[in-house]
Amino acid sequence: MAIFFSKLVTWTDIKHKMSVPSSCLKSLPCFGRGHARDILVRDESGHVWTFRCSIRKKKPLRPVFTKGWLAFARDNNLKVGHRVIFYHEEDHVTGTHYKIEVKKAIKVFGAVLGYAPVVI
Repeated sequence: MAIFFSKLVTWTDIKHKMSVPSSCLKSLPCFGRGHARDILVRDESGHVWTFRCSIRKKKPLRPVFTKGWLAFARDNNLKVGHRVIFYHEEDHVTGTHYKIEVKKAIKVFGAVLGYAPVVI
């Protein structure tokens, strides 16, 4: 699986919605004439989550995860500063598959040295 995008979790991401980089639009399922689409995302434990991906009706088109995202954030105890990594894989038979990982910062004397898996 290839990395789709990676970002540090913000307060808005855990309280309202998860903003997705606009550069990822071309790799998201086609919205057709609509402005929202559900995507299935598998977490590290194998649980499949349904995230509603929405875009503005007018430009600029900025994708966000809304419905389903806050439940994931709550159930996985996401905190500001955690890193989420989304992966995607194209399969010509079964379609696109998405996966998510959550990592927490490893800090020494306040400096981030890397990220480790979050244990729930």
